[in-house]
Amino acid sequence: MIYISGLRGVAMAAAQVQPRFLISITDPGTPAPSLPEIAPARHLKLMFHDLDAPLCGYTAPQREDIEQIIAFAAGWDCQSPLLVHCHAGARRSMATAVILQVLSTAGQERDVTRLLRTRAPHAHPNPWMIMLADVLLARNGRLIAAVEAMGPATKVVGEGPLVHLWLAP
Repeated sequence: MIYISGLRGVAMAAAQVQPRFLISITDPGTPAPSLPEIAPARHLKLMFHDLDAPLCGYTAPQREDIEQIIAFAAGWDCQSPLLVHCHAGARRSMATAVILQVLSTAGQERDVTRLLRTRAPHAHPNPWMIMLADVLLARNGRLIAAVEAMGPATKVVGEGPLVHLWLAP
């Protein structure tokens, strides 16, 4: 099970779902929350701004960030709960959830994004992260097209609620 939350909701989400793995995506200069029950090797901490494309003076998601997500997923047993968060729980964390979902699927990108839209009407996966993942996973534009087909978020929130997704078969 993959859970997605915003930064302020991490402690409450952790108490509720008791994750064994955590991916924190924060802005540079914003420390990732520390959860004593999560071993450091099971906590991936990434720092970059929520940008749709590189912008001078800001830190955009990089290929290496997506590679770290993919490598981290390889160490996840897919049985233990994994919690992903960013600042609002709507863009960077949602892109990460999509990436985690499509790692084990081929040709099911649309199914993954349809499930995400159903579970999270506020989701707006970061397009730059999705583009990088599409290239790294050799999806030839299918991942980008699937996220674009989701359409815009149908609900705007300051911080999204806790969302859970089952790992795609």
